[in-house]
Amino acid sequence: MPTALAEDLRAPLDAAIAELETGSGSWAAMSPAQRVTLLRGVRRSVAGVSRKWARVAADSKQLPAGHPLRGEEWLSGPYGTLGALDAYIETLDRLAEGRNPLDGVRIDSAPGDRTRIHAFPLTASDRILLSGFTGEVWLRPGTTPGDARARAGLAQRRPAEGGVGLVLGAGNVTSIPVLDVLYELLAHDRVAILKLNPTQDPLLPVFEKALAPLMAAGLLRIVRGGGDVGAYLTGHPRIAHVHITGSAPTFDAIVWGTGAAGKRRRRENRPQLKKPITAELGGVSPIIVVPGEWSEADLRYQAEHVATMRLQNCGHNCIAGQVVILSADWPQRAQFLTELRRAYATAPERPLWYPHADERMRQAAESYPDALVLADRLLVEIGPDDDPSALENTEYFAPVLGVVSLPGSGQGFLDAAVSHANDRLQGTLGANVLVDPATEHALGDDFTRAIAELRYGSIAINTWTAFGFIAPTMTWGAFPGGTIADVGSGIGVVHNALLLGDVERSVVRGPFRPLPRSLGAWRDGGRFTILPKPPWFVSSRTGTEVSEGLTRFRARGGVLALMRTLIQAMRA
Repeated sequence: MPTALAEDLRAPLDAAIAELETGSGSWAAMSPAQRVTLLRGVRRSVAGVSRKWARVAADSKQLPAGHPLRGEEWLSGPYGTLGALDAYIETLDRLAEGRNPLDGVRIDSAPGDRTRIHAFPLTASDRILLSGFTGEVWLRPGTTPGDARARAGLAQRRPAEGGVGLVLGAGNVTSIPVLDVLYELLAHDRVAILKLNPTQDPLLPVFEKALAPLMAAGLLRIVRGGGDVGAYLTGHPRIAHVHITGSAPTFDAIVWGTGAAGKRRRRENRPQLKKPITAELGGVSPIIVVPGEWSEADLRYQAEHVATMRLQNCGHNCIAGQVVILSADWPQRAQFLTELRRAYATAPERPLWYPHADERMRQAAESYPDALVLADRLLVEIGPDDDPSALENTEYFAPVLGVVSLPGSGQGFLDAAVSHANDRLQGTLGANVLVDPATEHALGDDFTRAIAELRYGSIAINTWTAFGFIAPTMTWGAFPGGTIADVGSGIGVVHNALLLGDVERSVVRGPFRPLPRSLGAWRDGGRFTILPKPPWFVSSRTGTEVSEGLTRFRARGGVLALMRTLIQAMRA
C-alpha cells in the first residue's frame, strides 16, 4: 500500500496516475508514424524554450550572468535533449517505413565473443562538428549480429505491457529527468509520472513547456515534493515500475526501507518494494593515464582535460573523474602533476551548490589533511604511507580529485591500472583512459584487450565519459551485474536511441590532440578534429558562446550561425 500522506497531497497524485493510465491506452494505440509526429512536436517545444532552460538552470546553480561556465547548461540541458529527440525520431522513422534501426550501421566484433555496433557518428553534422569522436556499443558476450538486429527497436517493435512508470528525477543535470522519461516511453512503452528532485524545482515551468505535447496527450505528469511524496509514489499499487537516478543509499531506502526494519528486511531478503526498479547511481570514476612520450602541449592539454572531468558542474556529477591513476615510473610524471595542479587551480571558481557538498568536502579534508587546497577545491596526492581507501570508496560528488601511483610502464602498467580500477574503486559506471597514439599503436591488440577487461558501463578513450552521456545513440548505465541486494552503480541502461537489447557497455573515443596539432594525425596514427578545445572544457574561453551556438544549430540549422559558432570555437 502507498505510504501515508496528507489527503491534500495524495489526491492530486492519485488523479495524475489515473490520467496517465488513460494515456497509456492512447500511447499503445499510436502507430510509429504518429509517435514520430508527437516527438517532432516535443522537439519544437524544447527548441522554443532552450534559452530559458539554459538561463534558469545556470541561475539555479548560482552562476551569475557572464560567468564563463554558464555554457555547461546549454550542453547538458537543451542540446542533449534535442540530440536525443533527433536520434529517437530517426529510429522511429525507420520503423515506420518497415526498416531496421540498424540498417546502414556498421556492425563487427569486439574481444570476448562480443558484437560491436558503431553507433556514433551517424549524421553528417556530427561527423564534421565532432570530427575525431566516435562511439561503439558492445553487446553482451554471445550476442550475435543477427540477435542485435532482431532486438533493435525494443518495445517499438514488440509492444510491452506498458502501464505507468515512476521516474525519480536526478538533481544535478537538467536533461536527465527528460531523457529518462523519453526512455520509459520508447524503450518500455510506459507513460511516466516524473517527480522532480527539489534542486530542479525552478525548472518546473520550463519542463512543462518543453514537454507540453506529452502532457497534452496524457503521457506525462510532472510533480514536485520531498521524500514523503517519493515514498508514496514508489509504494503506489498502480505504479508498474520505478526508475531512479540518484544515490545507492536512496535506492536501498526505496527497496528495503530505512532503520532497523530496513536492515531486517535486507537480511531476510524481503524487499518492501514489490515492483521492478532500474537505477543509475554513480560511483568513483578512474582516469587511467598511460605513460608515453608527450610534448609540453600534450601535458598541458590533457591536464586541462582531467581538470574538466572533475570540475564540470562543480564536480556534482555521477561520472566526474575522481581518481587519476599514474605510473610511478613514468619519466614525465612530475611534469604532468605540475600541469595538473596548475589546471586544477586556475579553472574558473564557482560555488558549491548541490546539497551537502560542503559536508563531503569537509569529510575529504578530514581524511586527507595534507591535501592541496587549490581555490575552492581539493587535490589529494596519495603518497606511499597514505591510505587511499576513503578516496577510492567515497563518491564525493564535489570538487575532490585524487592521484594514486602504481609501478610499471607500458602494458604492465595498463593491466595493473585496469585491475586497480576494477577491484579497488567503488562502482562500475564510467572509466576514462588517456593514451597517446604512438603508445596505443605500440601496445596493439593488448590495448584493446585491456579495454575489454575494464568492467564499466561507459569507457572513454582520450575523451571524457560525459561524451558518451550526451551522444544519444550511446548507452548509459552501470556494467551489468547489479541487483537489488548489491546494486553498485545501478541496474539497466538509458539513452540508447537505437533501442538496442543485450547491452554490456559503450566505448567512446576522442582525439588525443586538438586543432591545429591534430593536423599531424596522419603521421602518428592519431585522430583529426576541427576543435581547438572542446567547449565543455572548463578552460575554454568561449565555451558559453560555442555551447549556445551548437544548441541553436541543433535546434534550427543555419549555415551562417554555424560559421559564427565555429569562429568562436577557434578562439577557445
